[in-house]
Amino acid sequence: MGGEEAFFVVGPEVPRSPVLLAVPHAGRFYPPSLADQARVSFDRLRALEDRHADLLVGQALAAGATAVIANLARAVIDLNRDPREIDPAMVEDVASTARLVPSGKVRAGLGLFPRRLPSCGELWRRRISWQEVERRVQEAHEPYHRKIAEQLEVMRRMFGTAVLIDCHSMPPLPVRQAGGPVRIVVGDRFGAGASAAIVDEAMAVIEGAGLRVARNHPYAGGHTIDRHGRPAQGIHAIQIEFDRSLYLDAALDRPNDNLLACGHLLATVAARIGDLFDPGLAIAAE
Repeated sequence: MGGEEAFFVVGPEVPRSPVLLAVPHAGRFYPPSLADQARVSFDRLRALEDRHADLLVGQALAAGATAVIANLARAVIDLNRDPREIDPAMVEDVASTARLVPSGKVRAGLGLFPRRLPSCGELWRRRISWQEVERRVQEAHEPYHRKIAEQLEVMRRMFGTAVLIDCHSMPPLPVRQAGGPVRIVVGDRFGAGASAAIVDEAMAVIEGAGLRVARNHPYAGGHTIDRHGRPAQGIHAIQIEFDRSLYLDAALDRPNDNLLACGHLLATVAARIGDLFDPGLAIAAE
């Protein structure tokens, strides 16, 4: 499970835009060893995926964008969690120096190593060793975030600013008010991850497409936004959650005919955010 298996990078050798896309939860590679550890079928483990969210970035890539896309399944390690968000009940011989974070996600069974799902309960037959924890972090989590940081820094140097769009999908949200359900959520960690202008632009594009969009509720962004969003240093990060029923079939399993429209919407968001910045001025300043 080296970096090559954990994720891959797609895009031009020299970035053409200050916008980087990331897809942490759509990986579909399940190591053979996982079958022996799981007490549920791979079909159940696939419920952890942001099913086919990687296909949403295709049109942005065709237009010259760059993306870092997870290949490794979320069941193995969640790339959008702090590496300390570990349920100690899942791990044998926890290192005495470990400083684990008992977050709400961990308590819900969705920490760095997902533990359970409402549909099937506990996912694993036995605990994993601390050595295995460190191996997964060192071979998948750290290289993934290091690559994102490197790409963002290259873009910041070229364009003066860099923007990360962390791409996710969510279960359909309940209808809580007139006007229908929210179909897309844009999160910026309540202003900590990006400038308001970037979020405003993303939301304006989505609303212009006739879709209801919410800001930070119920998804404000996770570890990726916390780790990479540094607006004061010219690096911004936002999260975009697509309602899965927008681009998947009724079973929320296979792409439907609306996938192209959703991909076009994401590509438009990326392009419009890129247009907020004048690369000529930034390059001249270098």
